[in-house]
Amino acid sequence: MLTGDTNDEDVSLFDAEEDSGRKSKKTGVRHPVASFFHLFFRVIAIIVYLLCELISNSFIACMVTIILLLSCDFWTVKNITGRLMVGLRWWNQVDDDGRSHWVFESRKGSGKQQVSNSDSRIFWLGLIICPIIWVLFAFSTLFSFKIKWMPVVIMAVVLQGANLYGYVRCRVGGKTNLKNMATNYFGRQFLKQTLSKEEES
Repeated sequence: MLTGDTNDEDVSLFDAEEDSGRKSKKTGVRHPVASFFHLFFRVIAIIVYLLCELISNSFIACMVTIILLLSCDFWTVKNITGRLMVGLRWWNQVDDDGRSHWVFESRKGSGKQQVSNSDSRIFWLGLIICPIIWVLFAFSTLFSFKIKWMPVVIMAVVLQGANLYGYVRCRVGGKTNLKNMATNYFGRQFLKQTLSKEEES
């Protein structure tokens, strides 16, 4: 599904992948190399951040290393592992009029390649846990007055948060679906509370 600001249509992610996939969901890791690199850059960036002062006395060298790892992670997750591991991808497209459109694409349909449960679990856990860790680092940097590290931590939160936001939008199907999901959720909660109060009376 191609979801932009104005249009929705079904598209295939990559035709070569579609030909090979008429199998049911598997529980094993179908893309071990993609799974490895999905976690590698982000975990190494966290380790370098934690051990930076022990590894090197140069703040600039550590900062550049962490930002390079985060950039490699952003590119890898956005362009490769999301497509392979969960069948999702997103990007920004500028039309002929110069207007910017965000495009969120997901593989769907029963005849197309299915996503492995293990791949999906690895993808979403890595995508959610690492930005949370960087947010914790941001608070610890702020409260410990290590302000020189704040730009690095903010860069990590922005890059990993952008991927998280993009893939959540792909997963739920765009802006209108996010609004509908929130409205439906709050509506169901209100209905449950109303019904439980009526049953109590």
